[in-house]
Amino acid sequence: MDKRPETLAAQALHRIDPETGAVIAPIHPSTTFARGPDSALIGQHQYRRPQGPGSQHAEDIVSALEGAAASRLFASGLGAASAVFETVAPGAHVVAQSRMYHGTRQLLQRLAERGRIRLTLFDPEAPETLKEAVEPGVTELVWIETPANPVWSVLDIADCASVAHEAGALLAVDGTCAPPCTTRALDLGADLVMHSATKYLNGHSDVLAGVVSTREEDARWQRLSENASLNGATPGAFESWLLIRGLRTLFVRFERQSANAMAIARALEGHPAVSHVLYPGLESHAGHAIAARQMTGGFGGLLSIRLSGGAAAAKKLAATTQVFIQATSIGGVESLIEHRQPIEGPDSPTPDDLVRLSCGIEAEADLVGDLRAALARL
Repeated sequence: MDKRPETLAAQALHRIDPETGAVIAPIHPSTTFARGPDSALIGQHQYRRPQGPGSQHAEDIVSALEGAAASRLFASGLGAASAVFETVAPGAHVVAQSRMYHGTRQLLQRLAERGRIRLTLFDPEAPETLKEAVEPGVTELVWIETPANPVWSVLDIADCASVAHEAGALLAVDGTCAPPCTTRALDLGADLVMHSATKYLNGHSDVLAGVVSTREEDARWQRLSENASLNGATPGAFESWLLIRGLRTLFVRFERQSANAMAIARALEGHPAVSHVLYPGLESHAGHAIAARQMTGGFGGLLSIRLSGGAAAAKKLAATTQVFIQATSIGGVESLIEHRQPIEGPDSPTPDDLVRLSCGIEAEADLVGDLRAALARL
């Protein structure tokens, strides 16, 4: 029978260990795999750097959730992004948005400074500028992130795909903040979708991993897979196993995180100490209508607030919450808070009064009460 994505995730594709009957996937720490008397491999794998049983299982789960032809696991989200950028020709024209995860932006700028790519940035708050940024017949790759960390701009994936494809370019989507339980970018026209699996896909703040999924196993995908093996940016056996464990609870975690974020966004909208609440789930958000179409399983647990008291207030708020933990990352079961701009550095385009919140699965009343109490102390 056909199974819904929630079931596929919860049962890790219903793969029962054939030797023991275990319902939980075993860990395969071996780096090498034996051959029989005829020199043929006994199983599917030869050596774990290209791929091992655990990483393949995790890849298969992600592919099933994304509706992808194939997926490839990496040792981190930036490792996955780098693998995509490495597939473009030397000096190729790449278009990306000006506001996105700062690590990816820094990576792209570094590649441009070294002449590896030619980079044009467009404003995600004015998506019509994407058409101005692409060069028909020249642009090779368009890279977008939606919602965009940490200001949560929302781009219409289908529209961006249309613009990219009309120009002869590929569309790659960073879906880290909108995992496949809420958005399937490939269904909306993307060619590739990348996730920092460290975040929502794993969801327990104990794994570094990244993954890229493809709509077609074409020549570019073959280059990406070969580069992954040759560069050695592959996760270990235990990390792969932990990711499988995390994927099993993705849908229920995301539902609770989305509910908590919505409650906080509504509670803080109009608060005298807060000048802006940035959350795609709010009707007041500029990208709400697009998000409502694309994010069919919830708007996620990520939001930002800008404080009327400026940078000093933002710094104090992040340091004085008692339930929210002041730490860097997103998508875990514990709620985190961060005064974002100082973390990104002096070239950050993030407003200095912005505080980023990553909502976990704690009690809604505790999270809302914690923020209200901390805001009252400003």
